Amino acid sequence: MKKVLFLVLLFASISFIDAQIRDDLKSDLQEKPDLVWAKFDFVPGDKVFFEDSHENEENGEFPARWDLVRGGGIENAVFDNQKVIYFRSGDALIVPYLKNPKADYLPDVFTLEFDAWFEAKEYCYYSVKLFDEKNQTASCNLISIQANAVYYKGSGGSTYPGEKYDDNLQKSYWRHVSLAFNTRALKIYLDDTRLVNIPNLGCNPTGVTIGVPSFNSAGTKGINRFIKNIRIAEGGVKLYDRLLQDGKIIASGIRFDVNKATLRPESMGVINTIYQMMNEHPELKFSIEGHTDSDGDDSFNQKLSEQRAETVVNVLLQMGVDRSRLTSKGWGESKPVSDNSTPEGKADNRRVEFVLMK
Repeated sequence: MKKVLFLVLLFASISFIDAQIRDDLKSDLQEKPDLVWAKFDFVPGDKVFFEDSHENEENGEFPARWDLVRGGGIENAVFDNQKVIYFRSGDALIVPYLKNPKADYLPDVFTLEFDAWFEAKEYCYYSVKLFDEKNQTASCNLISIQANAVYYKGSGGSTYPGEKYDDNLQKSYWRHVSLAFNTRALKIYLDDTRLVNIPNLGCNPTGVTIGVPSFNSAGTKGINRFIKNIRIAEGGVKLYDRLLQDGKIIASGIRFDVNKATLRPESMGVINTIYQMMNEHPELKFSIEGHTDSDGDDSFNQKLSEQRAETVVNVLLQMGVDRSRLTSKGWGESKPVSDNSTPEGKADNRRVEFVLMK
């Protein structure tokens, strides 16, 4: 009887240890950052001047940081466990709510980013105009964003690699839209791929209008048209030139899930550029330092900033950078570069810095 009891306890102990090992392995795999968007080369502007992460928005209300151009049924909602802007009808357009919207508020070098949802078996289209349609004179032409394609002026664009159709027919998903303008050249990305590359746009962008066109559904349903995480930022000098000038690179374009150290894929534009720079300049060594805004508990922010810095280090190690060239550090909310009372200031403060080590 004792022998049977011993064997039962032994097998139970082995099963427990085996389960614990599997849980530990699972945890390790979850914490290990995925190496995605390996060829993405979009680098966001370094000074955010409009940011809408839908913080403190109330469901069913008109988005507080926007003004209406036309259309109805534009409201805040929660979808996919995230706060979003919901376009409930077609031919609906909004513009950023700014102090002086009649002025040309887009600099010569700027970037625009947002996430757009595409519903399966629905023709979900989104429109971007590089002028404020409510307050400014029309200048640049329409940008049409579809599930698998981006077009400027109706034709200047292409389809996402590997996709047969422009539209979304099989499954639902988010797409990250990234737009970069530099003096006269326009580039537009859908997720990790550049689909529009115009060397001379032939117009001067003065503002931003975002929305959905009138034709926007399969049949008449037109369901689930959402955007989120809209950011407009002023561009700057190239990262290597910034490093030589300041001794560090401040990257607000490296982003994580809220209150987590999980790297978002659009961050890879900056990280790929850093990796290429380190390949071209083998003498470079970086202290990678995380910073947060002031929301939340001080000790939590400190730990979060450390974890986020470690995540970026781990991605670069996966890419092949030698461990001796990288260290990590977190500063929490202790070193703000902007005012934490505004969404734009918070966006600037949520950053990763690549500090040159000698």
